[in-house]
Amino acid sequence: MLRKIIQLVILFTGGTIGYIFIPDFARLFITTPEWLVNGYAGAILGALILYLSLYLFVDTIVNFIRLIEDRLIKFPVTDLIFGTVGLVIGLMLAFLITVALNSVEIPILSTVLPLILTLLLGYLGFQVGFQKRDEVMALFPGTKTGKDSKKNEEAEKENERGKLKILDTSVIIDGRIADICQTGFLEGTLIIPEFVLEELQHIADSSDVLKRNRGRRGLDILNKIQKELAVEVEIYEGDFEEIQEVDSKLVKLAKVMNGYVVTNDFNLNKVCDLQGVAVLNINDLANAVKPVVLPGEEMNVQVIKDGKEQKQGIAYLDDGTMIVVEEGRNYIGKTIEVVVTSVLQTSAGRMIFAKPKLMEKAL
Repeated sequence: MLRKIIQLVILFTGGTIGYIFIPDFARLFITTPEWLVNGYAGAILGALILYLSLYLFVDTIVNFIRLIEDRLIKFPVTDLIFGTVGLVIGLMLAFLITVALNSVEIPILSTVLPLILTLLLGYLGFQVGFQKRDEVMALFPGTKTGKDSKKNEEAEKENERGKLKILDTSVIIDGRIADICQTGFLEGTLIIPEFVLEELQHIADSSDVLKRNRGRRGLDILNKIQKELAVEVEIYEGDFEEIQEVDSKLVKLAKVMNGYVVTNDFNLNKVCDLQGVAVLNINDLANAVKPVVLPGEEMNVQVIKDGKEQKQGIAYLDDGTMIVVEEGRNYIGKTIEVVVTSVLQTSAGRMIFAKPKLMEKAL
């Protein structure tokens, strides 16, 4: 959208310049065609010339504008207000001085100096307004300045961010987010971007049966969260058309809204960490609330299949934690008592190593 707006501005600017200057410029030549002297023809010609001249620089202009946009969004509102007020005062002073200089019939003073004064006083006005904002606010009773105001702004930002939880596609399909909301451990407003809903709809319409079932499950989970749970849900209708990947859009939205990304995607978790975006990983929460198991503890497990290594058996706890039972292949299909030998915690989850208690007694 921004790219199209810039292209229209270039066409309009070129057309205006062409309408004003091209007919006069064409009259300087004796053999000029009559149609070129027409203002409308000059507007079309000027628009084409400027558009073709800047066509290769449109992306650069778009990136520059987006860079300025990101910088302005991160600025506190008070800084922008006082900086803008200072800029306006500086420009007004430059205008008054320029009016006084116009009465002096000196070419340099009436042409070059007003431009220099406008740039200089505009810059100085912005800097003074920006740097002196605390002193100006101190003139009004009841306002806090200095470190107290900065601490309050940081606390407000943190509080605002704590209220916004942006859901990604994977955590919706996973379904555990509904159970977490039902228990009341996740507070604040849940933000569901429209581009996430579109991705869910595409998955639900897939020809692959597994993908289709996953997509429909995600839509059912959203309906449950909206209709059955006492949690505030908002649909974000905006989009970032210049970004193609849904994960990149989520990171961008989290930066704009200053919120948390809720996910169980390991790769998205890493991207958020690299870009300084707060993230809540459902898998990290699940691992944190699992019962603590220490070496030497005894438990009853059912060995259900053989392991990768020779004579190993595999069992599972109720929360899905995998237990590797040494010499457990002979006990497949049986419930036995085992002794924990070690616990391995990885980013993918937790793994417990154990051996049958009968073997422990034999040793």
